[in-house]
Amino acid sequence: MRIVVLVSGTGSNLQAVIDAVAEGLLDISLVAVGADRPGTFGIERSAAAGIETFVVDFKAFAERADWDAALLEKVLSYRPDYVVSSGFMRIVGPEFIETFPRRYLNTHPALLPAFPGAHGVRDALAYGVKVSGCTVMYADAGVDTGPIIAQRAVEVLDGDTEESLHERIKIAERDLLIETLRQLTPR
Repeated sequence: MRIVVLVSGTGSNLQAVIDAVAEGLLDISLVAVGADRPGTFGIERSAAAGIETFVVDFKAFAERADWDAALLEKVLSYRPDYVVSSGFMRIVGPEFIETFPRRYLNTHPALLPAFPGAHGVRDALAYGVKVSGCTVMYADAGVDTGPIIAQRAVEVLDGDTEESLHERIKIAERDLLIETLRQLTPR
């Protein structure tokens, strides 16, 4: 099964997938890792692991539609069965979603549909929940609104800060992503 991963930052979920593949715990082919900006640690991690990398720099395009088209063209060049958004902080255009229906996966650090958006952990704490968690979903044209594939609960502890809760959620999120990828079949 051919996977392209998209990152914007450090790529901690990506590293868990790289490790699972290297340890024989996940039978997929990471054909490429792409970023929306140069200099991401996720790209450095991938290159160090011998995975092909690419950057489609959002700031290099005057029009959003041109960036969307360039990203889609680059991802398609790898013929992926699935594309995984792993901390990819850009919303892709409708053509990208339509090209990869139920093949573009996203992770989110909350139990959707509660607390969508960029601040799921902060919002969950502010609301006072006792249980938060993470979600793996098929991305759609909305913000964290796609069909849910899997979820994992994480207890909110007394005295949790956004950082402490988010670190525990990240651990659950890595495991859940790997389990989800194990259950997918090539398309």
